[in-house]
Amino acid sequence: MTVGAGPQGRTIAFRTRAGDAPTLVWLGGYRSDMRGTKAERLSQLAEKQALGFCRLDYSGHGESGGRFEDGTIGRWTEEAAAVIAAAVDGPAILVGSSMGAWIALRLVQTALAAGKPPKIAGLLLLAPAPDFTHRLMEPKLSQDQRAALARDGFIAEPSDYSPEPNIYTRALFEDGAANLVMEGLIETRCPVTIIQGMADPDVPFEHALELVAHLPSEGVIVTLVRDGDHRLSRPQDLELIARATLDLVAAARGGH
Repeated sequence: MTVGAGPQGRTIAFRTRAGDAPTLVWLGGYRSDMRGTKAERLSQLAEKQALGFCRLDYSGHGESGGRFEDGTIGRWTEEAAAVIAAAVDGPAILVGSSMGAWIALRLVQTALAAGKPPKIAGLLLLAPAPDFTHRLMEPKLSQDQRAALARDGFIAEPSDYSPEPNIYTRALFEDGAANLVMEGLIETRCPVTIIQGMADPDVPFEHALELVAHLPSEGVIVTLVRDGDHRLSRPQDLELIARATLDLVAAARGGH
């Protein structure tokens, strides 16, 4: 589908399978795509449980069009919202990984701000990285990096997950500042489950605990995986994610 008009239009690839409610919606992380290990495991779970399933590639990612360097949190949130509106009927459980958790929280906020009926029945946040540009990256930027952002409009950093460097643009930082969620109470109106590795080199587990302080006092579960890394893609991690997903499905259906 095309999201945005004119020069801002970009072709967004997504995949869906029909099934019972609630529909599972996969929201991937920065530079990941919808065919990753966790997304595939979730797809298998949805098929086995006859659940609806939806996943997408943000612009500049995977099978979607657009330049990666043009991407921002607001832009990718807009794309996710458009796909969900077009492809998901009834309640949905958003499963957001890393940056995808930030996008999931923004989807909740924007829906509530627009006065739309709650379509989101649960949130599963994996190694959540909301506000990562502001809270995790900016404090660590060197003077040279700050100068490069001002001069060139971007910085490049080696990636542990790809031979290509990670590109972070000035627009990403500026738009991130306009989309911060950890500024006050994040009203979700649905259960939230967080799974966070304590050996995560990218998102400290303290960040997940800080996020909890901004969530409602009820319906929030946090699981810390003592030896879990950022990927959370080992067999035992995938099994934990599957169990947490099914718990949220049961809660959405009024079960226990």
